Parts: sequence; C-alpha cells; structure tokens
Amino acid sequence: MNYRVVLEAAWLVHDVDNVDDAIGVAVSEAGKRLNNEEMDYVEVDAGFTNCPACGEPFDSAFVAADTALVGLILELDVFNAESTEHAQRIAKSDIGGALRDVPLKIVETVELDDEE
Repeated sequence: MNYRVVLEAAWLVHDVDNVDDAIGVAVSEAGKRLNNEEMDYVEVDAGFTNCPACGEPFDSAFVAADTALVGLILELDVFNAESTEHAQRIAKSDIGGALRDVPLKIVETVELDDEE
C-alpha cells in the first residue's frame, strides 16, 4: 500500500525580529537539511494553529527575545508499506534521520489511490 504521511516539526530559529522572518528561515533551513540528505521529495511548509478563542487558523510561530519556535508541516509519500503504522515509522525514521534533534509528531496518514 502507498500512503501520504504528514508530520509536524518544532523548529527553533535564533536572531529573528518577526514571525514572517522566522517562518522563512525555518522553512529554508529545514529544506536545506532535507536536500543535503537527498530527500527533496519531502514538502516543507509552515504549520497553522487554531486560535483557542475564535477558532481561526494563524501561523504556527511564536517569537520572544529574538528567538522563535516555528511549527512546520512535513509531507511525504511512502510506497509499499505493510500498514498505516509501518508507513508512519518509515516516514518518521527517514525525516528524523535528516532532522536530528527536531521533535516530530505524526499529524495525518492517508492511503493513496492507485492513481495518485
């Protein structure tokens, strides 16, 4: 079976002034580390968090003292996995190997149709 696995990563960025800069740096740094490991098949994007008061989504980034914590979304397709759990282990192992010391959490796993 083939699966699309989506993970969330907590990325720390130093020496930034605002959320937009933090997100840009985080996406760029993660992309570079993944490309160095020849994992250009992983899509990297900024994550979203829902406002606890109104429920509206906003960028998953927080800046304090010129340091930011940015939530990134990492998405990849896993082919020929035995099960959903197997696909998740493969994805987490592949990405975790390239992004050492970066906390990762499985957000979603979707079985792909044969056409995708």
